[in-house]
Amino acid sequence: MTTNTALVDRVTVAVDAMGGDLAPQATVIAALESLKKNEALSIILVGNQDDLEALLHPQSANSSHPSSSSLPPALIPLVNDFQDSGRLTIHHAPDVVLMSDRPSRALRTKQKSSMAIALQLVRDGAAEGCVSAGNTGALMLLGRSILGMCPGIDRPAITKRLPSPAGYCYVLDLGANVDSTAEHLYQFALMGAILVEAMEGVKAPRVALINVGEEEIKGSEQVRLSSTMLAECEGLNYVGFVEGGDLFNGVADVIVCDGFVGNVALKTGEGVARLVHQALRDIFEKHWYTRLLGKLIMPLLGGLLQQVDPSRHNGALFVGLQGVVVKSHGNADSEAFAYAIDQAFDEAERKVPDLINDRLDELLF
Repeated sequence: MTTNTALVDRVTVAVDAMGGDLAPQATVIAALESLKKNEALSIILVGNQDDLEALLHPQSANSSHPSSSSLPPALIPLVNDFQDSGRLTIHHAPDVVLMSDRPSRALRTKQKSSMAIALQLVRDGAAEGCVSAGNTGALMLLGRSILGMCPGIDRPAITKRLPSPAGYCYVLDLGANVDSTAEHLYQFALMGAILVEAMEGVKAPRVALINVGEEEIKGSEQVRLSSTMLAECEGLNYVGFVEGGDLFNGVADVIVCDGFVGNVALKTGEGVARLVHQALRDIFEKHWYTRLLGKLIMPLLGGLLQQVDPSRHNGALFVGLQGVVVKSHGNADSEAFAYAIDQAFDEAERKVPDLINDRLDELLF
């Protein structure tokens, strides 16, 4: 990663503690694990105060809010230390955005939800970034409303980095916009290039568009028009079209597509990774001699399996917003959610929204 960007001394991340299928237990455990390994991190848990206190301090919890689950024993002694030092605080939120809520309804009626208040803490400067495993559409609309957009950007895009032989490839959009114009794809490409420069230290990152073939005559009208716009941008290292199979082979540092294509490609890749991981485990556990073979081979495969493990790459950034907003998988467990917190810390520490704003001024205006 780049080393010439000024880093802040302490980063505060607001965690939507009530968002996601496994909240609040998974989000709280993830927050504690992240605090344990990163002394430069502070966390604000946003959610129902009684429920969160009952989870953090089950023995002294209000009897009307009993803890439905417990923390791992190793984390219990750390809770008071984190709270006494001010690195762990609770911000009460009386409402929750449900996965079933329509995003437009959440925007109108859920301004006191844990998701909305986490975003408000970023807007007001109380936190440098926020993480949520909640409703993706609601997070996008609330993010646009509360934080606003970078100048010159019409829509936020969801991006995450995927492993490749040379390091990582950033792919966007992964689901925020299922239909995108040529101008939107052009804007996504600019933001993706700036992000890779900031986070990976790659100068003149290679930018490509996903298409159904590499020939210039192929693809939809908006993809072909966007390709022309990108080729004419002097500040961008545009390398042309790539296909879906190129996501993981290192041909580009940034790959751009609309949210429908990106989301399908991402979920397909994650499904294949899980299939391979489980198939290897099944093979090595089948017989006594395969178990012995597994003990010899699995340490050698460990690095590869970790590289393709979807949980280790949990966390996707909403680029284009005036603040760091990281979306976690809705079904993320505590280990996966902790990776999303780590990503929010990294993006906030490097002040990525400010870098995107500055570079967009040069490229768009």
